[in-house]
Amino acid sequence: MGTLVVEDRVVKIDTFPMGIDFKRFYNASSSIEVQEEIVELKKTLADFKVILSIDRLDYTKGIINRLQGYEIFLKNNPQWHGKVILVLVVVPSRIGVEHYQQMKRQIDELIGKINGRFGSVPWTPVLYQYRFLPFNPLVALYSISNVALITPLRDGMNLIAKEYISSRTDNKTGVLILSEIAGASKELREAMIINPNNREEIAGALKEALEMSKQEQARCIQAMQARLKRYDVVKWANEFIQSILSIREEQSRFETKLLGGYKEKLVLDFKKANHRLIFLDYDGTLVPFVGYPQMAKPGENILKIIKHLSEDEKNEIVLISGRDRNTLLSWFGMFNVGLVAEHGVWLKGKNEDWRMIKPLMNDWKTQILPILEMYVDRLPGSFVEEKEFSIVWHYRMPDPELGSILAKELIDYLVNFTANIDVQVLQGSKVVEIRNAGVNKGVAGLHWVSKNDFDFISAIGDDWTDEDFFKALPETAYSIRVGMSQSHARFNLHNYIEVIELLEQLVEKDGE
Repeated sequence: MGTLVVEDRVVKIDTFPMGIDFKRFYNASSSIEVQEEIVELKKTLADFKVILSIDRLDYTKGIINRLQGYEIFLKNNPQWHGKVILVLVVVPSRIGVEHYQQMKRQIDELIGKINGRFGSVPWTPVLYQYRFLPFNPLVALYSISNVALITPLRDGMNLIAKEYISSRTDNKTGVLILSEIAGASKELREAMIINPNNREEIAGALKEALEMSKQEQARCIQAMQARLKRYDVVKWANEFIQSILSIREEQSRFETKLLGGYKEKLVLDFKKANHRLIFLDYDGTLVPFVGYPQMAKPGENILKIIKHLSEDEKNEIVLISGRDRNTLLSWFGMFNVGLVAEHGVWLKGKNEDWRMIKPLMNDWKTQILPILEMYVDRLPGSFVEEKEFSIVWHYRMPDPELGSILAKELIDYLVNFTANIDVQVLQGSKVVEIRNAGVNKGVAGLHWVSKNDFDFISAIGDDWTDEDFFKALPETAYSIRVGMSQSHARFNLHNYIEVIELLEQLVEKDGE
């Protein structure tokens, strides 16, 4: 629900559309200072419908596009000649930068072209100001403008659109033409939303806006004003701060579950116990995730720790993994440990042969493999790992955005496709796995728990496949989830490095 675990902390992701000081703009429209400005403006503009465009000089604002759209509007609608004026205010930006000066020259030339082509002695189609406007003259312009033309080609929020709506107190009329690319378009849905790259669409929107009935204008303005009033700059700031505080509380909840201060007690309980059972996941728990499974071979330090722990007769060590049994045997077969392969399909006790947890079929794999291979073709860098009783589609190496999209698509498709097949479709860390239903680490773990009267049980894992396992363990067990995420485990560790440090402490205590 909008939270991510990034390394060792929880991060909240949300949208916070910036509000404005609604009351300031709304009340300013009736102030003496603004009314005086309005009187002066009406001396020049009272006989015209006013279209307002105000932006700083920038490539992202689409000023040239909207001028060209206005030119098309005048060309297609001669009935509006002498009746409408575009007030274009361009605020200086990056003065002295050659590319911006070149853009200003293009704007100047286009305005001259439009005024020369359509203008007359009593009528100038474009009134152009290249300057910064103080607050009162700005609100006055908002107040007298019949249409606001806000069409950036790329924008984060665009508060000008909100300021214009907030200033419309006279009969609550006015029309906002807003770029679909501006962030404000997601809030101001009653505005005329257009594609700023389509000049014909800009021209059409201008005609429609100028001819819109006052009743429709008032309906739209009032709806947008009510929204801006509720979600003003104060509400925006409070919501932002509250979100920070709430995620801090969530981080604190995770911190209380960190093994931290309980580590000494765990080590002490381990030292005092006579029959210890320790379950260890592999990928993400003992080693970090890597691009390809075969690259995660255990290093000398891991092998040394497993060797020391397994040599103590008091310890029952069980490595429980999603990997196939041959891989686990080649890596850890030389030690006196228990092994669980394919998330619980295959079990191997000390000095025992492999056996299946229950009779399973794998004839369904022929139906699933072609589907996964098709997704391998669609996502370069992904690949299929086939095991005896499961198939895994890996997408750790490809483009992460496309991988995430296709993984969701694949899961939806497989869930429907396997509705009448006795399998599970599960998503892990950059993998989609299809395996037999009714098989999980929890069932496999209980096999060992029931074998002896253990006075110390610990289980360490890092993902959703370990959750069944954590739930199945006794309440007194030291269940540990690697990573900062919600879990049935009693404790958390940040990462695999802390797991290794903990195991090294147990090895040291074991040798005392």
